[in-house]
Amino acid sequence: MVLACVTALAVATTGFAVAETRDGERAAAADGRQAFDFTEGNSALEVIYPRVGPAVRKHINQIAMDGTLVLRVSALMESSWFDATAPYHPTAVGIHSDLGRRPASEATQKNLNTAMLYSTYRVMQSLMPTYDAQWREMLTSVGLDPDDDSTDRTTPVGLGNAAGNAVVEKRENDGMNQLGNEGGQKYHQRPYSDYTGYKPVNTPYDIRNPSRWQPALVSTGNGIFTAQSFVTAQLGRAEPYSFADPEDLLVSKPRSSNHRNRAAYKRQADEVLRASANLTDEQKLKAEFFNDKLIFASGFMGEISDDLMEFIHSATASHIAGFDVMLASWYNKRKYDAPRPFTAIRYLYAGQKLRAWGGPGRGTVDDMPAEDWQSYLQVSDHPEYPSGSTAFCAAQAEVGKLVGGGDKTDIRYDVEKGGSYIEPGVTPAKDTSIRWTDWNEMVDDCARSRVWGGVHFKAATEASKGLGAKVGESSYRYVQSHIEGKQVGSMR
Repeated sequence: MVLACVTALAVATTGFAVAETRDGERAAAADGRQAFDFTEGNSALEVIYPRVGPAVRKHINQIAMDGTLVLRVSALMESSWFDATAPYHPTAVGIHSDLGRRPASEATQKNLNTAMLYSTYRVMQSLMPTYDAQWREMLTSVGLDPDDDSTDRTTPVGLGNAAGNAVVEKRENDGMNQLGNEGGQKYHQRPYSDYTGYKPVNTPYDIRNPSRWQPALVSTGNGIFTAQSFVTAQLGRAEPYSFADPEDLLVSKPRSSNHRNRAAYKRQADEVLRASANLTDEQKLKAEFFNDKLIFASGFMGEISDDLMEFIHSATASHIAGFDVMLASWYNKRKYDAPRPFTAIRYLYAGQKLRAWGGPGRGTVDDMPAEDWQSYLQVSDHPEYPSGSTAFCAAQAEVGKLVGGGDKTDIRYDVEKGGSYIEPGVTPAKDTSIRWTDWNEMVDDCARSRVWGGVHFKAATEASKGLGAKVGESSYRYVQSHIEGKQVGSMR
């Protein structure tokens, strides 16, 4: 095992490494194709992630999608790798398909890489069709033909296409409303829109019930303001991989978020206010790190194996856990519909002045009107309880422990002076390196960072740790059963 998870993300986003084929000749051709060594390279790190990552980030920014889309892309793409390469494994059977078994002599790095690239191409055509030119270039850049749609299971091209097509067939209408056609929507279909009829009790302007979620009014910075809606409110109805029913994964009721339980309601709001007033550079950076869902999806895969098949299996377990834990979290969020800290603080302290973080570069101030209070992190567009980010961290940690055989890890986050994306040029005051060497320590900091960032109450983060650990374990066991050939065919 080499390279800790955040290091892996850095490798994945730097572009291509210059590689040579075994006979010493360059893999890049004179027509400008990129250098990639099919016989020794890792197409995920060197070809796929450098293209998919930036495209997903751009897509999310355009449609204001939270991390649920990131985790869907990761789970579908990486489970397609699992299915495309399962025939080259001694026992593995695909998650979405059973494509047979190939002779051991064909289980070469070149065949694995080729199958992965074609399965990715088919899945990304379905998930993000407007980027088709980019997906085509992903193949042509390494000398592959995107128009080769063979499904001949005796070839890596055919296995990749067949695996990708099977994922598309199984997941396009899995309840997530990827196509925008759920609920009988015939015209003006809107991908990933809610078809369940969720409506918030509160508006961005009025707190009608301080025990329920309130959409925030979000500024784009150019005079345009947008009222939040519950992003992918239907996610709890999508089909999970590793468990049967999200009702079996209910967390305890958020009693402190009931404003009639005033002492507890005020106590958890005051804890967030204290954190806001006493933010350190390290807390700010940790809050930013754990808030970036693309880093989550691309980075937390436990240790990165030199063996490509092992890498595929651990990545699949990691990101199936990510998708499933978000599904379970969204089911709970929909059920409890709990308010964010900004709602409670404005309700409790209306007309009063607060001591709190004053905004980017302003530090702590003592005269902030409660109506102006904002969290350090931008508040997400879904109910507060439980914390999806904490649940995700806990799920990833559980997979990491099971893959690595223990609690130890090595995660490092380096930020140059002034490199904060919330307080650029200000935070941190000096070059800073943050490191975690224990999965449990990482989960605890992830949980605390949601309170430091002002977007969650402590109760939500504590409830999420157990939820994440359960889903992480179930996802690892689910993928392991497919590796061992004990679970055959589609989901569950």
